[in-house]
Formats: sequence, structure tokens, C-alpha cells
Amino acid sequence: MNRFYLDVHALQTVPPSNLNRDDTGAPKSAVYGGVPRARVSSQAWKRATRAYFGDEQLLEPHELGVRTKKIVEVIADRIAAADASLTGSPAQQLAAEAVQATGLKIDVPRRKADAAAKTDGPDPLPEAKYLVFLSSRQLDALAGLALEGAADGKAFFKEKKNKDRAKALADTRHSVDVALFGRMVADVTDINVDAAVQVAHAISVHRVDNESDYFTAVDDENRDDEPGAGMIGTVDFNSATLYRYAALGVHQLAATLGQGLREDEPPVTPVRRAVEAFLRSFVESLPKGKINTFGNHTVPEAVIVKLRATRPISFVSAFEEAVRGDQGGHVREAAERLAEYIPEIEAKYGDDASTLTWILRFGPNTQKLSGLGTEADSLRDLTTAVGQAVAQRLDTPA
Repeated sequence: MNRFYLDVHALQTVPPSNLNRDDTGAPKSAVYGGVPRARVSSQAWKRATRAYFGDEQLLEPHELGVRTKKIVEVIADRIAAADASLTGSPAQQLAAEAVQATGLKIDVPRRKADAAAKTDGPDPLPEAKYLVFLSSRQLDALAGLALEGAADGKAFFKEKKNKDRAKALADTRHSVDVALFGRMVADVTDINVDAAVQVAHAISVHRVDNESDYFTAVDDENRDDEPGAGMIGTVDFNSATLYRYAALGVHQLAATLGQGLREDEPPVTPVRRAVEAFLRSFVESLPKGKINTFGNHTVPEAVIVKLRATRPISFVSAFEEAVRGDQGGHVREAAERLAEYIPEIEAKYGDDASTLTWILRFGPNTQKLSGLGTEADSLRDLTTAVGQAVAQRLDTPA
């Protein structure tokens, strides 16, 4: 299969907020072009994107995965659900054996073991030493193998063929989110999954200096002779127009998903569904840091999507010289920068014959972007058009 990529670019203005905090509680930042910028880490937006799949029911539960250290507990629950005679310790023991058969290392966390010893509580379950990302179908398959082992006897998972089966089950029938965002397992590198998506750190197109909000809270039960606040504190925040970017290797996504999530559909169908779900989730999702404090629910003013056969290209260099915002805003100049920068870089590095471009925008400040590609009337129309183009390219022989 020929390589081809989906580039997603977005301009999004966020009012006073703290989307993604550093270790001091302040909004994350970065220096770019010699000036400080607001920053939202790639991990924060990937987590928001992945959560949006389920929150908005864009994908079915069996198309998604679970990322957890508590893999023994998760599989034990599946064993107990499948066989009511196997609950508690028997199910947990089987689950632990199935996990170990894959090559993953598990152990009881010292903190939890010490706490259980002090309270004379039940023994805690072993956990992986790191987050393990497995698809729902992989977890079900490992639970099924454990049930097979229960019927066969104690030596089941000592046999090499069954260990090989366990490892194979953990590395087939990947979920959409595992295929998109990848999986890295230090102990069992041969079940690693290369991510199809790369997400850049979102940065402001202009200079940003963090601010601090001093707040007080009143005790509702205070009497008139008890003046003063019940609590005082500060919250750091900033506001910014962000440039966001993600690159999706559609060929990599198709290779990882393989023959699809259902037996009754062609391989193109799950890839198209995954691409459309990712595009909508990436555009609409928002990290939830301090969301209740600031209520900063915004959507991008402009989205540019390119389907290209050449290498991915970020347009962040359009903002290496920070937008000044002399007129009191940043979106108009940011859009004008992109409208000028994109044709130039595409002329030098792109390929007009193989590249498709779509634009989703609103408001007069983004008017200059309208000539860069096919303008979509809604996000739904955009995702449908992109999905159709991806399906056509996947169906076209190399």
C-alpha cells in the first residue's frame, strides 16, 4: 500500500483557562520564536481525543481499548462474568497467569501490600508496573484463554504453545485507539504497536504571559460577627489563540487494524470509520483541566485538512514570528498568515496532483482561508468528505 497522510490544522481561541498544568499548577508554556507561548501538551490533547470517542459514542465499546495497570483485575472481571463459578481468588489467579503468559511483568504494589497488612484486609491484586493498553477484544480473548486453562489444568500456561497463544492474542485484533495512538511495552517489545497518529504540542500564535487570579470563598455558616473569608487562594491561568496540529498515517492505521473489527465488513470500512472518528474527536475535544473553574468551552475558528501522498507538513513556522495583535485580537492575523504561508510551502514541497484540501471555518476573521480548498458547511460534512476520500484511496490499487 502506498503511504498517504491526513494533516489536521486548527486555530482555536481559548479564554481565561488552565487546560494543562505543570508541576506548580500553572498553565504549561514554551518558548518559540524567542517569546513565551501558551502550550497544551500532546499527551493532554491525545487523552482528550481518546476520551471523546466514548463520551460522544463515536465508536462502539468493542472498538476501543483500556489503558490501565490493573490488567489482572480487568481480566478477572471478564472471567467471572463468563463463568459464575469462577469468582474472587480463582478468577484472579487465572487472570494473573494469563497476563504473565503474555510476557508482561506484574507484582503487588508495595504501598497497597503495606496498607493491607496494617488493616488485615484482603491481599491486593498484582498490577503491571506501567500502564498497559489493550483492546476490549484482546482482554476478552485473554479471559477466554484463561477459562480454557481452568478446564485443562494447572500446567496449561507452562506450555510454550499456550504462552505463544497468549502473546498472539495480545497482539491481534487491535482497537481503533490502540491503532491510532500506539502501544509501547518495555518488557515485551514484540507486541509494541506503532502509532498511526502524531499530535503536536498546541502553542499560542502570540506571546503569552501567565496571570494569577486571587480568590476568596465565604463560609455559609458565618455569623455577622464573623467577618472574613473561609478560604483564600490563587489560580494561575492564561488565554490564547492556539495553533493545533496532528498527522495521521492512514497506511499505518490500515495495516494495524488489519482485516477490520467485524468479520462481515471489508477492510476499508473500519479504517474510514476510525479516520472520521479521529478527525471529529481531535477537532471537537478539549482537555478538561480546571474546566469547572473557567468554563472555557470553545471550538476551533478554522480547521484545515489535507490528504497528501507526500510527507506530513506542519504549518507552525507561520507563527515563528509571534502574531502581535495590534488591533486587539489574534485570529485575523493568524488566518492571514496561514493564507499566505500555505500556498508557498505547498508550491515548494507539496504535490498538487495528489493532495486534497478541505476548509471548515466561521466568522469574518478567517475569510482569507476560504480559497485554500473545498469549504465544508459543517464538521459533519467535513468528516464525511474526508472519509470518502480515504476510502477511495484505500480501494485504489497501488
